[in-house]
Amino acid sequence: MIKTVLLFLCSSFVLQAQSYAPAAGEPGSTAISADSPVFVAWATGIELQRGHVDISNPTFEHEDSNYATYGTAEDALGSATNSVVSLGDAGEATLTFETPITDGDGFDFAVFENSFSATFLELAFVEVSSDGVNYFRFPSHSETQTETQIDGFGTIDPTYINNLAGKYKGLFGTPFDLSDLEEDALLDKNNITHIKIIDVVGSIDPAYARYDSFGNAINDPFTTPFYSGGFDLDGIGVINQQVLGVDDENLDTIAIYPNPASNKFYIKTVEEVNVSIYNMLGKLVISEKVNANNTIEIASLKSGVYLVRIASHGKISQHRLIKE
Repeated sequence: MIKTVLLFLCSSFVLQAQSYAPAAGEPGSTAISADSPVFVAWATGIELQRGHVDISNPTFEHEDSNYATYGTAEDALGSATNSVVSLGDAGEATLTFETPITDGDGFDFAVFENSFSATFLELAFVEVSSDGVNYFRFPSHSETQTETQIDGFGTIDPTYINNLAGKYKGLFGTPFDLSDLEEDALLDKNNITHIKIIDVVGSIDPAYARYDSFGNAINDPFTTPFYSGGFDLDGIGVINQQVLGVDDENLDTIAIYPNPASNKFYIKTVEEVNVSIYNMLGKLVISEKVNANNTIEIASLKSGVYLVRIASHGKISQHRLIKE
């Protein structure tokens, strides 16, 4: 009887601990590929403040410096390509965008790191600002144990991690939804101009530890006393932004309705167009060529938010569709 109770308790603990989405490519993962069409823009500016290669031994040097030196700031701009800038322990990078990010349907942007595997994860906090002065941190959670330090080449189960950049392997972004942030008079969630990425250090020693929103020390590989230590920033992809530019006059007349839609929707257009519909993880679910005011059947799709790309003469119009 005692063994049965203990087994039940242990099983319950494991189920409770693994609360979040799994690794890229697994069912239920929220990872978004860098080449996904859901990305409409990428970061265009950056300010970089590198951290030590080993915060617990700040005079230690690697490659003739006690600070991380791998990569250049510009490596974090534009689309994610696995060309990165290393932040070092507690290092920071603040990125800016040509067009402000908005709180749209579903995820609004994604942060890319360059991990070579699904479980060697170097994590970072994510903060946003609408004025470049006042920053607001996404609520985060690390369910990784805090009794034993993960060493510099150790691993993390991504199902233990939520709202920390670096949850997914290279070329797969960790997405963030601005609606996760509490309302504040100093934050305009429809005018996000700055995103700050802050390395979590990873030490469970209280002298250096950084903590999630539940007060847990965030345990990730430490120490990583190399010039490429800390969070390796590859890019930030934008999903929702204020204005979606359309160059062609014919595309200006395109509309989709009704929206939200249940079983079908219509496309208002003056000419034949190619229509591609993607889910928010970038998977193509429908592809059709339609004429003026044609119907697109969507009864087979699951409820959620989809990206509708309408192409004509080399120009593309993008729309968000809510499937009820």
